[in-house]
Amino acid sequence: MPPLGLLYIGAVLEREGIPVEIVPANILGLGWKDIERKIRADRPDIVGVTITTENRFQSFKLIRLAKRAHPGALTVLGGPHASMAAEDCLDHIPELDVVVRGEGELTMLDLCRAWERGPDPAALAGIPGLVLRVDGRPRGNAPRPPIPDLDALPFPAFHLVPFEKYNFKFPVPGHGDLPAVNIMTSRGCPFACSFCATPINWGRHVRMRSPESVVREIELLKERYGIKVVFFFDDTFNASPRRAEAICDLMIERKLDVFFKCDVRMDIMSRELVAKMKRAGLFHLSFGLEAGSDRVRNDIVGKKIDMADFRNLVRWCNELDVIPNVFFIFSHPTETWEEARETMRTIEEYRDRIEGSIAILHIYPGTPLEARARESGVLPRNFSWTKKYFSKIITLPMAQGDVPLYVDKLTWSQISELVLLWSFGAGKTPLLRKAPQALKHIRSFGDLKRYAIMGWVYAKLKATRQKREPLRSTGLK
Repeated sequence: MPPLGLLYIGAVLEREGIPVEIVPANILGLGWKDIERKIRADRPDIVGVTITTENRFQSFKLIRLAKRAHPGALTVLGGPHASMAAEDCLDHIPELDVVVRGEGELTMLDLCRAWERGPDPAALAGIPGLVLRVDGRPRGNAPRPPIPDLDALPFPAFHLVPFEKYNFKFPVPGHGDLPAVNIMTSRGCPFACSFCATPINWGRHVRMRSPESVVREIELLKERYGIKVVFFFDDTFNASPRRAEAICDLMIERKLDVFFKCDVRMDIMSRELVAKMKRAGLFHLSFGLEAGSDRVRNDIVGKKIDMADFRNLVRWCNELDVIPNVFFIFSHPTETWEEARETMRTIEEYRDRIEGSIAILHIYPGTPLEARARESGVLPRNFSWTKKYFSKIITLPMAQGDVPLYVDKLTWSQISELVLLWSFGAGKTPLLRKAPQALKHIRSFGDLKRYAIMGWVYAKLKATRQKREPLRSTGLK
């Protein structure tokens, strides 16, 4: 997908007359040497790099490369991971000069204006939202208040990237793969799942664009780029059911003739809203159940969702011909084998009626789960997000991203059994076909042992399992 965060920042800088170039290196096919040559040739005043926890090591490498290619450039890191682990990044990446914490549009604008007056690090000391070094130690400036009126921002600057090179498509039943675009209509999440950084990063107060602004952007993207599918990239599209309904009303009234997908919160959905969203183009609806156990889902995760909400929403989607995509997670803190099997039984019960996406619980910086992981020893005391790996850290880079996994009460063989049972039902690629790729990611004896256990469980299940009908799936996460 096009990088919305960078495109918003680029649009604000461009509107204010500040020269900006966005370089989507992966889309342009640029290798590390190509990027280094470009920075060396262009000699930009500022090199900004976005970062998620999944791609953090690539982003760290890019910061180091940028400083080597052009030592005079100010290197800036922003994005979800930087916002939640700013001090850790500055402590361990000496080539990094500044971190932007939180929303980047106005902070980067202030930073660029200050740097235009002269490359003086002291000029950055009073800019809200920045974290920088003072006397060799990270120090955060005052936090920047969230942008109250999102309609005041320009639309993302899609023209700053080669949009036609993005192979961004979604399969729509009966229509095949259609060209898509991602749009963000709100920021923030009012809920408090223990593993999620969104309420901390964006805030618990949800700021929403007006329905008119949202529909104008869709019309513009449809006209310019011929898009036929919209992915509403909000954490909770229906945080205000009334606004979600108003957006759909405008889409129907303007006859936009596009399909869309989004993520919602179950307990504030209604059949009437699903029906209206369907008339406006909804074809795919995602929502997180996370666990089949009420105790785990509500007391440990903090989801506060009843199974009745899940059953109702799945039924409404099935009745209205909308694909329900449900997120499940294994290995929550204190989750027992029997509780994990409750999740598996829910998947089995609904496998003919839903798509399913599963994950082993990920640990992200700044979350209540990270604090719990450090206190319990799941993360070592000396853990740093900038280090490639520790002997005690469990990751599955090939399938789950290079993010630490939370493993507590369940054994690795039990986790393997749950994941493999799901993959059998989902008709996923057999484990043996993935083995050569998995072996490339082995970095320790512990990794080798875990893959060996997974192989043993796979062989055992393959020999004993009964034939299963395939579960429609969007893939392992």
